[in-house]
Parts: sequence; structure tokens; C-alpha cells
Amino acid sequence: MFNIKTMNKIAAVGLDRLPADSYAVGDGVENEDGILVRSAKLHDYDFPENLWAIARAGAGVNNIPVERCSEAGIVVFNTPGANANAVKELVICAMLLASRDVIGGAKWVQEQAQAEGVDVAAAVEKGKSAFVGPELYRKTLGVVGLGAIGALVANIGLSLGMDVYGYDPYLSVDSALRLDRHIKVVKEIDALYANSDYITLHLPYMEATKDIVNAASLAKMKDGVRIVNLARGGLVNNGDMIAALKSGKAARYVTDFPDNEITLADGVVAIPHLGASTPESEDNCAVMAADELRDFLENGNIKNSVNFPNVIMERSGAQRLCVIHRNVPAVIAQITTQLGADGVNVENMTNKSKGEYAYTMVDAGSAVGEKALEHIRKVPGVIRMRVI
Repeated sequence: MFNIKTMNKIAAVGLDRLPADSYAVGDGVENEDGILVRSAKLHDYDFPENLWAIARAGAGVNNIPVERCSEAGIVVFNTPGANANAVKELVICAMLLASRDVIGGAKWVQEQAQAEGVDVAAAVEKGKSAFVGPELYRKTLGVVGLGAIGALVANIGLSLGMDVYGYDPYLSVDSALRLDRHIKVVKEIDALYANSDYITLHLPYMEATKDIVNAASLAKMKDGVRIVNLARGGLVNNGDMIAALKSGKAARYVTDFPDNEITLADGVVAIPHLGASTPESEDNCAVMAADELRDFLENGNIKNSVNFPNVIMERSGAQRLCVIHRNVPAVIAQITTQLGADGVNVENMTNKSKGEYAYTMVDAGSAVGEKALEHIRKVPGVIRMRVI
């Protein structure tokens, strides 16, 4: 029986992927083997010794202490692409809100209706010019980050009749294949800045991307640029953005990450973190997270981990050894040596690394003795091992 702790409300369609006869699931579960989480902050959470994996029903993992998990041999999963369509649709909305003051106009109309003696229809015809804004058609869209969401946004930009520039220094083959050939993928972000009327951000938040939109980058953009940030609040320096809006360098900033500093600034449209807030997205994320967690716990397979490599292997043999270790020489050799000394034949084996960490799966032809297992656990560089 696997114990799975839910740290937030997880869509039932996802929880249903974990059979009740082999999984105990709920927010009251203790000594958990796995955690399903959405936005709950785990940085101060005391991980139980039995915890093997955390699956985040969403893309960002800022709420999870990934480095601490890596050192403890805890695999952290996310669900890239599961909420991509929901975010893509909100980007379209955000670009329209950045262009045309729909929100300001709607508030103004309500004010007219509440004022005594005002003919709303007549007032609208006289006052609507205050809310005029440009069309998206034939403007240039810059998409920073061309992963699952960014690629969808770039393609839909073309469908809207926009000229589209894309930038992603880590563009994968899979992502590149998703892009329409008419998208101008540039090698330098400054080329995107210089040409774009609209810029939308689709990047993870980390040290290298913190405040990527700042005074220096804003200075390289067109005057009157309109910026959409549905990725992470920390990608944009609030003070520099407010200054750009005041000077007219930026015409509008739409953010899904309001805070006390940015929300009431002129030119800001603040949305209450709605990017993935659709029932379809929540279902997709829950299903993907549950499937990732189950495949890892039952088979040792890793897919969509942020801290360990993707390693998937068909089951064979009598036992499977799943070894989380540092990416250093001689670990694999010592594992196979111990198995050979125990008279165990290796039926199948795979190994991959990701940065300073690695993961090795070995399918043994017969049960491995406890003494050999203990020797493997003590191999220098081995962080943790599990036998399935």
C-alpha cells in the first residue's frame, strides 16, 4: 500500500488514477510515499523518511525546495503542457486587454449608470474615445520562451495576423517541431525586443531569469511596448516597469501576479493568477501528476522530473533496483560488480544523468541478497536506492 498525501485540493479525475486497493490518498495521510501538491508551500515542510516523490499539478515548482529534495533522493515531478491551452487562451485575452482599455471602459460605463440623470447610451457615444486602443492585426508579437505554452502562443499569434518573433536559448527539438515555420526564431533576445509591439513571457523563474524585464531591457524595446506576464511575477522588476509606464516607454503591463506594489500603478492590468484556472486545466494537471507518481512508485520510471533525468524502461527480470546517485565515475561499475558477486545476472539496465545527479535502473534476473543490497547502498555517490 502506497501512502499519498494531498497538500491541496486535487481534481477527482486525477485521484481516481490511484487504485484504492493499493493507494491510501488524502490530506490526513502520514508517513507518505508521495505527495500531490498544487500551490502549497513545502519549503518548511518536514519530509518523512519514507517520502520518494512529489508531483506538482502544474508547471512551476517555486513552492517546492527542489535542491533539498535532490539531496534527499526525492524526485520532483511537474506537469508541463497540461495547462498550456488554458494559459494560451488567457494570453489572447491579456493582449486584448493590453491594447484596448476594456476594463477601464466597463468601469466607466457602470459609473455613468450609477450617476443620477445620466443617459448611458448618449454618454457612451460621447466618452468612448477615451478607451480607444490598437488592433493586434499586423502588429509584431515577441514570445520569450518557446516551451509547451510559448509555442502555442506563437502559433496563435500568426493566426491572429501578427508577425511573430520567438526566443528560447534552450529550444528543444520537440518544441521546435511544434512551431510554425513562419515564426522568426532569433538567437539574441535584443532582436525580439527591438521589433516587438507586444511581448509575452513564458519562462521558468530562477536566478538567471529573475528581473529579466528591467530598466536595461525595457530601454531596448519599442516605445509604447505592451507586456504580458502570465509566467511568474519575479520575471519583471516592478519598479522599473512602473517607471516605464509613467514615461510612456511601456503602454500597458498585464500581469497574472498582482502584489501591493504593482497592482494600483497606472497602466497595469492585474489578474488574480487565473492562467491555469480552468476545470479542464486542473483535470489535466491532476491526471498527469497522478500518472507520473504512480509509474515511479510502481515501476521506478521517471518522466517530467525537474531534478532528475527522464528514465523509462520496460520491466523484465525478477527484481528492479532503482538507484539515485551523484553523477560521478565508477558508481555503475560498483553496482554491477556487487550484483555479479552475488551471482545475479543483469537482464536489463539503463542510466541517465541530469546535471550533478543521475539515475540508474537495473532489472535483475533473480532476487538480490540483502548483503549485496547493503553494499550497493554504501557505494560512494549513491544517495538512495529502492527495490521493486
